[in-house]
Amino acid sequence: MDPHLLTTFVTVARCGSFSAAAAELGYTQSAISQQVAALEADLGLPLLSRRPVEPTPAGRRLLEHAEPLLLRLRAARADVLRAAATPRHRIRLAATPLGFTSGLADRLARARATFPRLEVTVVTCGPERVAALVAEGDADLGLADGLAAPSDPLRPPDAGPMTIAGVGEEDVVVALPAGHPLAGRAALRLADLVDARWLATPLCPLPRLRALAGDGFPVALEHRGDDVRTVLALVAAGHGLTLLPASALPAPPLRGEAGAVGVPVGVPVGVPVSAPRLVHRVELLHGALPPGPAADLARALTG
Repeated sequence: MDPHLLTTFVTVARCGSFSAAAAELGYTQSAISQQVAALEADLGLPLLSRRPVEPTPAGRRLLEHAEPLLLRLRAARADVLRAAATPRHRIRLAATPLGFTSGLADRLARARATFPRLEVTVVTCGPERVAALVAEGDADLGLADGLAAPSDPLRPPDAGPMTIAGVGEEDVVVALPAGHPLAGRAALRLADLVDARWLATPLCPLPRLRALAGDGFPVALEHRGDDVRTVLALVAAGHGLTLLPASALPAPPLRGEAGAVGVPVGVPVGVPVSAPRLVHRVELLHGALPPGPAADLARALTG
């Protein structure tokens, strides 16, 4: 299959319109129609219905393969160009919203102090996008995070050859409102929380929890953003529970008598997870790095 035709097909399927795909790709609508027809002729199957414009069963099957294939092609091009590139002091670092936990922000600060010419731009996005940006050469380094058993790697992204190194692990806690009946527990098991009401948030995907502890974890509220403070505010207000790395929760301030610790309204409580044993893991992703600033920063973050 011609990658050019495949790109056109994916764009039409995503836009749901031949005219919108033409505007995005810079072709006429007639040229887009001809390219989709050529791909359908190559496979001998209709891939898109026309009214409405949506994938046929064969088209949906092709889409499952198309995105990874096109990503691998872009990754191969970026890898070749990266190997021949002149080292730059301007580094683009893609990171998930929780990628700078486990002391990674402090390591970055020390690296910038060690290499004063280093200019770093941080881009925040989801883990799949982090891998894609690194693979395609739009980011020099990436920080991805997720739940894992201690010392176990995260699932590697399907984005071509890539170096992946663990750079941090820390305990996971259940975030609850301060007045929740379980907030005073020393630890909690996930199996005891399958009937609790949970936030559906990209910061803690519920399918992952169900894979770890079985069915359950009903959704109380869906949150589609990636701002940690918003999630903490939703938890504190009683909209649902979630799992977070321990360092993502603010330390409760002292209140009352000297030495007494209180939890004010609006600040959630973190209770450690005792079973299954879980950690929040952060991994560094990068392609081939010739000697230079990017390689220096990678060593600083893994050290």
